[in-house]
Amino acid sequence: MEPQHYKDLYDILAHAQGYIFPNEIDLQWGILIVVYPFITGLVAGAFILASLERVFKVTILKATYQIALLTALSFLLVATLPLISHLSQPQRAYEIMITPHSSSAMAIFGFVYLWYLMVVLLLEIWFDYRHSMVLWSQEKKGVMKWVYKILCLGVTDISPRTLSWDKKLGYIITIIGIPSAFILHGYVGFIFGSIKANPWWSTPLMPIIFLFSAMVSGISLVLLVYMVISRIRKIAIDLSVLDSIGKYLFFVLILDFTLEGLDQIHRIYEANESFEILKLLVSGKLYLTLFVSQGLIGTIIPLITLAFLQFYRGRIKLRKTLYFIVGMLVLVGVYSMRWNVVIGGQLFSKSFSGFTSFKVGLIGLDGTLMAAFWLILPFGILAFLLWLLPPWKMAPEED
Repeated sequence: MEPQHYKDLYDILAHAQGYIFPNEIDLQWGILIVVYPFITGLVAGAFILASLERVFKVTILKATYQIALLTALSFLLVATLPLISHLSQPQRAYEIMITPHSSSAMAIFGFVYLWYLMVVLLLEIWFDYRHSMVLWSQEKKGVMKWVYKILCLGVTDISPRTLSWDKKLGYIITIIGIPSAFILHGYVGFIFGSIKANPWWSTPLMPIIFLFSAMVSGISLVLLVYMVISRIRKIAIDLSVLDSIGKYLFFVLILDFTLEGLDQIHRIYEANESFEILKLLVSGKLYLTLFVSQGLIGTIIPLITLAFLQFYRGRIKLRKTLYFIVGMLVLVGVYSMRWNVVIGGQLFSKSFSGFTSFKVGLIGLDGTLMAAFWLILPFGILAFLLWLLPPWKMAPEED
């Protein structure tokens, strides 16, 4: 055997602990598959927060309504790109739409994605902004005048009757969008939960856990975006808005923590043949990301801080700082949850007798820089949308 072969064999064995099958040494799903459900969760959570104002009449959140919609659209436009860039032949991704298969969860997701993008988000934003875009097309000059004319799609009637229909249709679309948001992200948990061969994933609670963690992450993101936009525009941050978002974040975070706790308690109580390998997994390779990053930093500290903020009405600057820190910590915790599910579920052998390892590369199609690019790109899109469709310059609603 040549020296290079010895080196390759040594590198492979260095990744393994105990007994694993040869095809389990290298992980099939890397960091981009972690980013993928993380982004889709932000979309669903942001839209659900927006629906609180439109459907459930939580008027205090009106300041964040359009921001939440534009945030959801920005991340939805990028949601599938980490998954596509992970494929060995991404140029064939369109075939999922032209050769649908009813038994494929991924194929069904393609149609759910298009439904949510084309019918729900784009239509709702169009109905909300149509009045303003008509006025902007009359006020602007040069290229922007024609941009807004095109965005109006030729519908320039802004009579009270037409505007009333815009509001009614937007309301109906929002109602339709709520279960669509649940389906959009719940299906990710469905895919993992339906893999019976993997005991780390195979649980009926997986879709629900993914859904509630999506709500947590989306609410946190809108909270941060609202604070950053207010700071950039040099306007005062409405503390009543932060308190209201923080209240909903607190309740949803409690539900998310409870569900994940119930899932783990059920695993411990059931203690089937995979229990010992999973015990070694969470106490070893996933200890930092599960107990420290997801549990302590992303859940316990935010819960305690949010509970404190429900009663504390002292220094305004301190409250704003705590809300910002909580938003960041929650996002770290939800990302860690995605990591623990996607990567953690591939670290142990199907033989229940060994582990492999995962090392994140810096460059390449499945490297850290690529993952960072897909996480940063939506913020660039959001900045453009806020410039094109500024919520603070919208025409006032007519009752």
